[in-house]
Amino acid sequence: MTEQKRREEIIGQWFHMWLTKSGTGIENIFSEDAVYTESWGPEYVGAEKIRHWFCEWNGRGSVLAWDIKRFFHNDESTAVEWYFKNQMDNGRVEEFDGVTVVDWDGAGRIKKLREYGCNINNYDPYRDGPEPKFRDEPAVWF
Repeated sequence: MTEQKRREEIIGQWFHMWLTKSGTGIENIFSEDAVYTESWGPEYVGAEKIRHWFCEWNGRGSVLAWDIKRFFHNDESTAVEWYFKNQMDNGRVEEFDGVTVVDWDGAGRIKKLREYGCNINNYDPYRDGPEPKFRDEPAVWF
């Protein structure tokens, strides 16, 4: 198996863990001192903190979809483009596109992960002419 394929499998495993709410193996995916930054600001330092967040979050919500679109690789990093949808126990549903950038340690585990989100409700503000017409809505959290 190539290094790129192995990295893709690890990222796929992480996404699948969210779909199944199974945190078994987090310590095999993340280095002990890994840093995980969500697109809207929260940051978790260390595999134990990542595990705590994973378990706590899955106690109040469910990931409905986390679909991988494509991967990009270089020597020490991998980027993955994806679609995400979740539903919280209070009924709130969120869905968006995103990109995750992963830096790997020497043992093949994630040492740094940063997520970036993108609104899926796109539109052309110039559709009706040369002056832009933007939607009157609040910006999404990411």
